Amino acid sequence: MMSKVTIISGSPSEETRLNGVLHDIFNHFNGIGIAPEIIDVRLLPSEDLIQARFDSGEIIEANKKLEDSSIIIILTPVFKASYSGVLKTYLDLLPQNGLEGKTILPIAVGGTFGHLLMIDYALKPVLTALGATHILKGGYILDSQIKKLGNNRYELDSEAKKRLASSLNSIKPSLLTV
Repeated sequence: MMSKVTIISGSPSEETRLNGVLHDIFNHFNGIGIAPEIIDVRLLPSEDLIQARFDSGEIIEANKKLEDSSIIIILTPVFKASYSGVLKTYLDLLPQNGLEGKTILPIAVGGTFGHLLMIDYALKPVLTALGATHILKGGYILDSQIKKLGNNRYELDSEAKKRLASSLNSIKPSLLTV
């Protein structure tokens, strides 16, 4: 049985506060009996991403996870008032209408609330160009709301946990039934 949920992690770094968000999202779905698939974009072959190798086995495999999912959660750090470049290189390798019929939940982690609109003005237009018509409001978490615990472990503060839970709970329960 395939997962109905896929999480795309768009961080170029192994140790990133985004991992704290990813961990909480993963636990949220596990708590309701769903094991999400994860696409960690930085682990895809960099040459395949940079050279736009649509026929790469690993790119095809990642795209299949999205194809088989009804819910896609996109995590990205904010860089230069936009989403990460590594995420963009992967999105460029999705089929033209690869997000058609999917429920998309974008979540970003950034340094200030001044970058909150990045989701609406930078990420959503690309998702729309890929056929997404059901993009949820999304979530934004400040770097300062994610405490580094060491060993690549992170903890969200209560305000961030509450906002993340609200975003995740905006997904219609009917979409989660297998």
